[in-house]
Amino acid sequence: MGDAGTPPPYGVMDFAGWFEAFLGGHWHVFDPRNNVSRIGRVLIARGRDAVDVAISTTFGPNTLSSFTVVCEEVPKPD
Repeated sequence: MGDAGTPPPYGVMDFAGWFEAFLGGHWHVFDPRNNVSRIGRVLIARGRDAVDVAISTTFGPNTLSSFTVVCEEVPKPD
């Protein structure tokens, strides 16, 4: 989740998770990492835990040489 809709200064970008919980007959979104509500989320997968929704699962020797997440706010149309 990026810093779209939050005031500067912006912190270092980070890949983070959020979750939904069914409480009182409705789904509610929670973001345990950020103290400011975010206006955008990118759903990569749904699962019970990190094992269900791993970005990558590897077996044997491997090297991640690069990983970049870019998040840009799309302006609202006039």
